[in-house]
Amino acid sequence: MNIQFLGTGAGVPAKARNVTAIALKMLQERGSIWMFDCGEATQHQILHTNIKPRKVEKVFITHLHGDHIYGLPGFLASRSFQGGESEVTVYGPKGIGEYIRISLSISQTYLKYKLKVVEVEEGIIFEDEDIFVEARELEHGVTSYGYRIVQKDRPGKLDTKKLQSYGIVPGPIYKDIKEGKNIILEDGTVIPSSDFLGPDIKGKIITILGDTRTCENARILAEDATILIHEATFSETEEDIAREYFHSTTAQAATIAKNANVERLILTHISARYDSNQTPQLLTEARNIWSQTYIAEDLMEFDV
Repeated sequence: MNIQFLGTGAGVPAKARNVTAIALKMLQERGSIWMFDCGEATQHQILHTNIKPRKVEKVFITHLHGDHIYGLPGFLASRSFQGGESEVTVYGPKGIGEYIRISLSISQTYLKYKLKVVEVEEGIIFEDEDIFVEARELEHGVTSYGYRIVQKDRPGKLDTKKLQSYGIVPGPIYKDIKEGKNIILEDGTVIPSSDFLGPDIKGKIITILGDTRTCENARILAEDATILIHEATFSETEEDIAREYFHSTTAQAATIAKNANVERLILTHISARYDSNQTPQLLTEARNIWSQTYIAEDLMEFDV
């Protein structure tokens, strides 16, 4: 599982940073990719990666500002043109369905796959046997959500030596044990499956926040996260401007990470007012508060 940033800028495209889009690649775990936001030219950014649009099965939109959605109709259309046939689900605030419908209708775009749109509210918005996604509303000028992606804990490693000492050889029974089914020996003795399993393998937690002022819901979504992706539109010296425009500073993002006890903080949505020469200073501001901080650049990848 890894994360690739397709755009890390704020507001408008810049030479060094395109606008927001993030790919969560779960090819080994699920054979699919989830995308978070889809700013202008996201499909062009994808051309510089190994991402196959047909592998994208879900798109989560944090909010309806243009720098987070202008690339979505084009991406959905291109996915169809490039042979994508499997269903795609788009999650987002109220209005995302109308935006997609009008964009595709006026451009007379026909999709070769089923498109499902879910207009989200706070709470668990997706869950299966492996993973669930929670949404909470943040503080922005429009409705803006943060998403907490939680990989469920998995059964621990099988103690094969112990199993073989009981005369239990590899086969379907190993799968039963991993699923928590108890073992019945030939003499009728019942042995709990837990006797042959190591400690549960803790699932990863990835928190991806939309644009926001610093707020309590951001901390709740970030609690104990493996990776927190937080906007840092402004330097710590511009806290007043950040608040006025419903955004966060480097220091505010780092404070959320510290208070939420995250493992790694990745800053994105950097204002174009800061060029590459100023990136080290932005990073220092955050690391003074939370040492495990990184600043994303376009096309950069992080293992989870």
